Parts: sequence; structure tokens; C-alpha cells
Amino acid sequence: MLSTLQGSLFYILPILAILGLVVTVHEGGHFLVAKWLGTAIDRFSIGFGKPILAWRDKAGVEWRIGWMPLGGYVKFSGDDNAASVPDGEDLEILRREVVRTHGPEALSRYFHFKPLWQRALIVAAGPAANFIFSIAIFAALLMALGEPVSPVRIDGLKPGGPAERAGFQRGDLVVEAAGQRLKNFADLQNIVFLRTGTPIDFTVDRGGETVTVVATPERGVIVDRMGREHRLGVLGIEYQQRFGDVRIERRGPLEALQGGVARTWDVVATTVRYLGRMFTGRETAEQLSGPLGMAQLSGDITRQTAAISPTAGAFAANIGVTILELAASISVGIGFLNLLPVPVLDGGHLLFYGYEAVARRPLTAKVQAAGYRVGLALVLGLMLFATWNDLQRLRVFNLFGGLFS
Repeated sequence: MLSTLQGSLFYILPILAILGLVVTVHEGGHFLVAKWLGTAIDRFSIGFGKPILAWRDKAGVEWRIGWMPLGGYVKFSGDDNAASVPDGEDLEILRREVVRTHGPEALSRYFHFKPLWQRALIVAAGPAANFIFSIAIFAALLMALGEPVSPVRIDGLKPGGPAERAGFQRGDLVVEAAGQRLKNFADLQNIVFLRTGTPIDFTVDRGGETVTVVATPERGVIVDRMGREHRLGVLGIEYQQRFGDVRIERRGPLEALQGGVARTWDVVATTVRYLGRMFTGRETAEQLSGPLGMAQLSGDITRQTAAISPTAGAFAANIGVTILELAASISVGIGFLNLLPVPVLDGGHLLFYGYEAVARRPLTAKVQAAGYRVGLALVLGLMLFATWNDLQRLRVFNLFGGLFS
């Protein structure tokens, strides 16, 4: 029983820490910009549902931690709900009440009565905070720990595989792929994984001579370092690390900042490429993952980190770096997801504000309400689908099938 509990903590605690950190950063972006613009705020909540911890500061803002740690929100004064979804009739009632109680000048402190550019800035601040957070973490890690750099050397070719058919040879050094300079073999893998069936231009150093090779990845099985299988693009090449191959390059502040921006952009570009290929039928949706998948990943990484750490101090240092790297990647994903033009997400709000800027009037309350319902259904549907993927990946259905067979 005790070992089961300890094993569960490996999976639960890391992801709760990461999600709590990322959500706090996101909502903190909304909160800080709203405060800067003089917006009245009632509540800052990490998690939903009844609070397990709550207090109120001198400015009257209630700070709380909800029992359901799957998100958070900033509730502006006058909001009917955590999503800041306005209702036309309620807003008119609120307007009259504020004017009657505090005078017309008090309207400027309420979010829904603020100028359009201020509302847009407050909404965009959440995703922007996620991106800034990720850039800062990546940059700090590049300065403190550096980046592994190694030759992208082809040490083996699968007979009849895409690389061999394209003309690759043992000993080739791959310098560029799809126009991107390669720093290590992982860079090459990341480019190939999501380009199944798509020809890729490679620049190769072959004995000091520059050669161009065009190869088309085929779908194959990739086993990650956690032992999990993925069906992604492969070329059929092998790299065997030799002594002296890897060197660590640390970055100065400016280079690290540039590297942080580049890594953040790579995560966004990879996400966009994957979604685009998925919707056009060139990739399966099996890579989509929800909270269960993130918990499994963080737990597996924690277990692996514990296994390779000789002392408690080494484990603390290693797990700290690991959690920061994972938090940075998840933060990019949260920021990108919230910018999608789906009502109830920040991108949906910005879409409505864009219409308001062009039409010089907001969308009617009925259209906005319908949009929010559709958006909520889409978000919930995506979460359910991602959870279904997680359950299949965890073989939960096989477990239940075995119980009744």
C-alpha cells in the first residue's frame, strides 16, 4: 500500500506543481496588466471549485486555491462568471448600479466598460506571459547549463530504408535539414518526425564535399527514452555516440535570450505543423495528450531522474531542471492553446474584439452567447478526446477487458 502511494506521488505531485506554476503565470499576466490599467478585480484563483485555501488582500482581492487544479481565472468586478462572459442585460444593470453608487467616473475601473484596446491588452497578457515565461526559462538554462552540440553523423543505414534509397552514405555529416541548421541528432529527429510522406532537403558534408540529398520519411515506430512507442516519420538512419562527440556550449545573456526565443518558436511551429497535418489527414491524432498524459510523462521523468541521481541533492537539482524544462514546454502549449480563435478562450475574446474594432460595435449578446456555448463544447470535446488518447496509451481499456475475460 505504501509503495503504491509513493508511486502515485511520483505522478501526481510533479504535474500539479507544473500546472500550478504555468496557470499562475498565465493568470498573473492578466492580473498584472489589469492592475496596471486600473481595473477592479474581485478574485484571483488557481484551480476551480470550492477553495481549499483563501484570503483577501488590502486591495480587496480574494486570493484562492480551488480543489480542482486544472486551470484558474481572474474574476473582474462585475463578472457573472469565471470566463468574463458578458451578458448585455446584466451589463446594463451593472452600468446603472455603478453610476448610481459611485458616479460615472467609476465605470473606467470595470473591465467591460474599458476602451477596446485596454480590454484586448488585458486578454492578450495571459498568453504573452506564458511565452515570456518559457523564453526566460530556456534562456536561463542555456546560460547555466548550456546546450549539447554533436556532429549529426550517419553511422548506419536501414537496408532499403528511405535514407538509403535517397543516397545517404555511412559517415555522412548532416549539416542542414529543411533549411534548419542542425546542432545535434535530436534536431534531425524533431524535423523528420512530423514530415511523413513529405520530401526534405538535406545538406550533407561528405568527406569535405557539400552534397544535397532529398529524402522522404516513412511512418515507423519510435521508442522514446521512457520506453513508449510512437508512430512517426523515420528515415532509417543510426547515430552511435562516440567519445568526444558531445560538447556543451554555454550561451551569454544575449545569445541565451535569442536561443530562448528560438526554442519557444520551435515549440509553437511544431504544434502548428502537427495540427495542420492532423486536420489534413497526414498525421494521426494519437499524439494529442491531456492531463493524464502529462501526469504520466512527468511521473516517468521523475522516476528516471530518481534512478540516475546518486544522492538526494543531485536528485533535487536534476528534478528542478527537469520540471523547469517541462514547465517551459507546457507553458508554450498553454499560451498557444489560449490564442486559438475559439470563444471562451483568450483568442475568442480577441476575435470578438477584432469584430468590434472593425464594425464599431460589439457583437450582439445572442451571437456572443451562442459562440461561447460552441466554444465551450469544442474545448470540452478536445479535452475528452485527449483523455481518451491518454486512457488508450495507458492501456486502461485492456486492463478492464482483462478483468472481465
